[in-house]
Amino acid sequence: MTDREANRFSARAARYARVGANMSGRGGAFCRRALSGMDLDRGKSAIELAAALGGLKGPIMKVAQLISTIPDALPPEYAAELAKLQSQAPPMGWSFVKRRMMAELGPDWQRKFASFEHHPAAAASLGQVHRARAHAGDELACKLQYPDMQSAVEADLQQLQWIFAIHRRMDPAIDTTEIATEIGERIREELDYRRELKHAMLYGAMLGGIDLIRVPRPWPELSTGRLLTLDWLEGRRLLEHRTDALESRNRLATAMFTAWWFRSAATA
Repeated sequence: MTDREANRFSARAARYARVGANMSGRGGAFCRRALSGMDLDRGKSAIELAAALGGLKGPIMKVAQLISTIPDALPPEYAAELAKLQSQAPPMGWSFVKRRMMAELGPDWQRKFASFEHHPAAAASLGQVHRARAHAGDELACKLQYPDMQSAVEADLQQLQWIFAIHRRMDPAIDTTEIATEIGERIREELDYRRELKHAMLYGAMLGGIDLIRVPRPWPELSTGRLLTLDWLEGRRLLEHRTDALESRNRLATAMFTAWWFRSAATA
């Protein structure tokens, strides 16, 4: 069966046009004000830039998220707004969700859940998460990929390659070739939800006996290449623990190192 969302030239061309229009509109407003010598309201400009990038989704938005985590890389107003894109990006509406779920699980998809929340619990660069409940009572997290992400990713990665090429001409001391390659490989991996499901199963088996770490159980019967369903785990974002007591932060660091150590040992 033909994959209607495979990487296609028509979809890539549409992505190029959308990125150009979006960034020359809301996202470019702050650039025009700065170049014209007008007083720059950095708070307003940061909101405009975050809105433009959030509406685009895909790798361009993900790179913005990454930059926001680098200390002093951006003014604090921009870093704060772009950091919100990590879990508070503009979500797709319920009509999109219904069409997407029907395409992934069939026309009777709602019957496969006891309940399914209309509003996403989180929305990021490549997909959004909806909370649901299985008929057995288990709380579920359903991660749904945005449409045409494969084409969007390839279009965005090409544009990032152009940006990096310009950077190399301006500053040849830093070779950005490997940076672009690494970004491309990691983002392409993120698009494969079947791969992510297998990894969840693997890490569940590897780390299942460690009290410090909880790995959500995958639900293969409710997952596809663009829909990943896992157990819902309550928690808080990592950055919210910055001011916790030292004992709590040490416990988090120990859990992260333990997970990394077992992963490294398994792939060595």
